Amino acid sequence: MLTRWRLVLSGRVQGIGLRFRAKMGAQQYKLTGWVRNLDDGDVELEVQGEDAAVDAYVNYLRTLPGANVTFLHAEEQDVIEETRFRIR
Repeated sequence: MLTRWRLVLSGRVQGIGLRFRAKMGAQQYKLTGWVRNLDDGDVELEVQGEDAAVDAYVNYLRTLPGANVTFLHAEEQDVIEETRFRIR
């Protein structure tokens, strides 16, 4: 089943190449969506794909070398039509 989630990652998540690695991981898991840095030091994403792929991707984000995700907020979103994952 296709699902879409808005994620906000807190902790040591900026200045470590997380956005680039988030995009590479999304391509690996065949997900669409976007990622961006927030002014408060958090990273925000919207990610869309099959349930199992999204779950695996979230685990991938939590275990990125150099990152220290201390909090992850997740909120389900409506599925939309899109064809790629991009860095904003």
